[in-house]
Amino acid sequence: MNNKTIVILGAGESGTGAAILAQAKGMDVFVSDSGAIKPAYKALLDANGIAWEENGHTEEKVLRADEVVKSPGIPDNAPLIVQLREKGIPVISEIEFAARYTSAKMICITGSNGKTTTTSLIYDMLRRAGLDVGLAGNIGNSLALQVARGDHAYYVIELSSFQLDNMYDFRADIAILLNITPDHLDRYEFEFQNYVNAKFRITRNQTQRDAFIYWSEDPVIDREIARIQPRATLYPFGSKEKHNVAYTDGGHLVVAARKEVEPLEIPLEQLALQGKHNRLNSMAASIAAQLLDIKNDTIRELLRTFAGVPHRLQYVASVKGVRYINDSKATNVNSCWYALEAMTTPTVLILGGKDKGNDYSEIDQLVLEKCHTLVFMGLHNEKLEEHFGALGYADGKVEPQAERKYYSTHSLDDAVAACADAARDGDTVLLSPCCASFDLFKNMEDRGEQFKTLVRAL
Repeated sequence: MNNKTIVILGAGESGTGAAILAQAKGMDVFVSDSGAIKPAYKALLDANGIAWEENGHTEEKVLRADEVVKSPGIPDNAPLIVQLREKGIPVISEIEFAARYTSAKMICITGSNGKTTTTSLIYDMLRRAGLDVGLAGNIGNSLALQVARGDHAYYVIELSSFQLDNMYDFRADIAILLNITPDHLDRYEFEFQNYVNAKFRITRNQTQRDAFIYWSEDPVIDREIARIQPRATLYPFGSKEKHNVAYTDGGHLVVAARKEVEPLEIPLEQLALQGKHNRLNSMAASIAAQLLDIKNDTIRELLRTFAGVPHRLQYVASVKGVRYINDSKATNVNSCWYALEAMTTPTVLILGGKDKGNDYSEIDQLVLEKCHTLVFMGLHNEKLEEHFGALGYADGKVEPQAERKYYSTHSLDDAVAACADAARDGDTVLLSPCCASFDLFKNMEDRGEQFKTLVRAL
């Protein structure tokens, strides 16, 4: 019997999974959530006889822990976390905790944009190849719950910077860093370098026998590699051959991660996922698959047939000659940049939500080139109005005849209605908000689903 006392802070997917794994390992477990626990997770905890509380923390119980596993949504400067650290009680993530109890190979993906697409691609490639693989992290099921109930030989794990913050001994066999652009700066004291440091924790504890796959043309990644010199074997990818092991050449995507294996080549027009950003995602996924000895034929077939992920440049419907695209996953400015880069028709763009310290100037040029109308959707649109007003967009309610205009709304219903009025035959309406969803929605999935419902009702 393990006499260790574990407290789990947050009873969502990761917290509930960590509690069940801790109990399976004979620990004394207590789960505490500052908000209401979803009924499904309550039922799971009750079925396993695990004590829990909701709508507040009993500090006396929490501060008696030998170790705390916290939800990635709880910031390190939260008062209770500060108290735990002052008492010297270790605070770790669910991924860190679960990895102690499995010998599986870990394929880990992070980046400001493209994580879910790349993670899903790799998972499908491994599954298609017949490997025993689990999907975890930001998507899939709790890693801890999978380790507790039916461990796999491989895990493909999407990791946010919040999850990486509380990982210390964890080691990724294959680490993928897609890109780094400003995001979540409100969580990182508005210091970009703090966010960069969090992303590079994915290389922590790697050795030369491990792989670090990264986009070689990202200036932030390039600078940090030169500074910290990761110990892992490097596998760069980019738009040209140069030193890259995956690149584009003569209208083909080429992947040559293993010298002893014939390079993979596939015409760019055959890729199921189009756009520059998706070519890069496809390169990263294909390198990982080759390193895991998956045959080129299997990789090529997935690249041709992959259906994409919900809420990422997802076609919804065409109404009166206007295409509606759901890109609710675009919760930062750089992700919106990639969405706009993929637009081939005049565009009405929906922006707005909870601003995370955004610098919208990154998308200025593409907005001017592609968008005749902007629709702002949030409780507070003042920053958007000021920025794009200075760029030459007039308030459409004041100057309806302006060549470039914006409409400021405070609900998705009003935003979609404004788009329907402003869009012309042959246009695209693009929901790519640049912002977090928490001012008006439960999460970005809720935002995307509501958008699809409203569009289909037009």
